[in-house]
Amino acid sequence: MEDMVKDVLSREIKDKVLIDAPQSMEFCRRLKATTNARLCIGRAGERFKTQMLLKFRADHAIAMDAVWSSVDEELIDRLGFIKVQSMAKDKEEYIRRPDLGRIFSEETLQLIKASCKASPDVQIIAADGLSSYAINANLEDIYGILVDGLTDKGYTLGTPIFVKYSRVATMDKISELLNAKVTIQLIGERPGLATGESMSCYMAYESSSKKPESQRTVVSNIYRDGIPPVEAGAQIVHLTEILMREKKSGIDLKI
Repeated sequence: MEDMVKDVLSREIKDKVLIDAPQSMEFCRRLKATTNARLCIGRAGERFKTQMLLKFRADHAIAMDAVWSSVDEELIDRLGFIKVQSMAKDKEEYIRRPDLGRIFSEETLQLIKASCKASPDVQIIAADGLSSYAINANLEDIYGILVDGLTDKGYTLGTPIFVKYSRVATMDKISELLNAKVTIQLIGERPGLATGESMSCYMAYESSSKKPESQRTVVSNIYRDGIPPVEAGAQIVHLTEILMREKKSGIDLKI
């Protein structure tokens, strides 16, 4: 039986051309190699073929799990991050109330201020966002590259912070509180039907809740089949140099 049943999440299934008698099999294969989109999958009448339907349902389940799962706190402890939480009291409230995921209680703000280095050149934040899988899969590799690269450039690093039930805007509150020059937030992306492990990096010079969303410079699609975390780390170090030199970020930064 095991010889007959294929893992629908395997690379073999993803790369398989399911069109009946394509005009150019080689073209289909090259096209599929360029994207995770569901191309050249064929049809059974008006519906997906069984193999592709099973893969679609499996990918949807992974996306759902990514949203509702939790970050591995042993990983966070091992990397030396202090742990705080937004005003959302649990994952359900975090999903229903995005506004609560952007703010902290007064007690949490005081904890951050008392526990973290003030006025760093670079403040690194990790946040679960909408995919805890992304943090579990990528944080360790990218964080090591960031620490080594930024330290080699001579920048002072703030105390690393992990924010549970976090939206992107928590970086503004932390930046204002600690007076950071450049704030880097690594956060789980909203999962799609291609992966549940994709992470984004939001960066801003003198990040502030008084500035528009366009203040942020973004590196997205960070995961093994997108921008590998080690490569993304090197890009972020380079971008930090540019932000520090130009003293601006987001759409104001012309690069």
